[in-house]
Amino acid sequence: MTPPVQTRICAGDCLDILESYPDNYFNLIVTSPPYADNRNQTYGGIHPDHYVDWFLPRARQMLRVLKPDGTFILNIKEKATNGERHTYVIELILALRKQGWLWTEEFVWHKKNCFPGKWPNRFRDAWERCLQFNKSKKFNMYQEAVMVPMGDWAKNRLKNLSETDQKRDNSKVGSGFGKNVSNWLNRNMAYPTNVLHFATECYNRNHSAVFPSLLPEWFIKLFTREHDWILDPFLGSGTTCEAAQRLNRNSVGIDILSEYCKLARQRTGQYQYRLYEGNDTYETNNSGRDHDICRKEHTQLSSESSEETDGAATEGNLETKESIPF
Repeated sequence: MTPPVQTRICAGDCLDILESYPDNYFNLIVTSPPYADNRNQTYGGIHPDHYVDWFLPRARQMLRVLKPDGTFILNIKEKATNGERHTYVIELILALRKQGWLWTEEFVWHKKNCFPGKWPNRFRDAWERCLQFNKSKKFNMYQEAVMVPMGDWAKNRLKNLSETDQKRDNSKVGSGFGKNVSNWLNRNMAYPTNVLHFATECYNRNHSAVFPSLLPEWFIKLFTREHDWILDPFLGSGTTCEAAQRLNRNSVGIDILSEYCKLARQRTGQYQYRLYEGNDTYETNNSGRDHDICRKEHTQLSSESSEETDGAATEGNLETKESIPF
């Protein structure tokens, strides 16, 4: 019998919540933390000069709970300060490498429907970074899961192949690159590039910064299999957990604001099987009190959830109740 998908949503600071999770627990971490000096009315804002110091302790916990063959995807962007781009994202990349992360890849999220605009010395951003970090050079990656249709270009391009097209054609400028066009004969699907073209439609306008569900969904497909565990330590309105549920992945979502956890619970509540703190946990906007209540109720909720599910636990959920917050 296939185990049911589990979804856990908890209010609190991921720096504290993740302490309750064991080492090497999650297969994928995908998140979009508050950007520097943004969301002042919701998350309070973090000054660009202090962003790295704020993020590193949380990244240390993520490094600990991520499996050796897992992946961490960080959606983040720079901001302009005093007429120039601040370097906090670049500084964060370097600091994460010193912490033990491997900066494996960088994806570009192109916002297809970005509003037009300009400033005296720049145009509006229409893209954001999605940085890939790993604990080791050998990590799980399922590239076939994100293949895309070849497109109409192949019909004419591959119709009449020249002699050059049927062998490896090295670059004429001596770059070392080459291609064999005939390799694409009779293929309907191709591997994508590292530029992701997603619109910015969001689930709920009550959240100040919601990324499209296709974004976490794409990375979930690429780096995990069904019933793997996904973590979003800055959950917001629940986009990552909702995408994980659709794809039959288990997930944990953490957000410091209780009202966003409530949105996430509403969004993921349509699924029959879920594990999260009771509704009374999130009735206050005091994030510190929320976290205290959350921790206090972990043991009780774990016991109740175990009775309701009739022992249907996944292989990755065999740890003691004291080490896993339900």
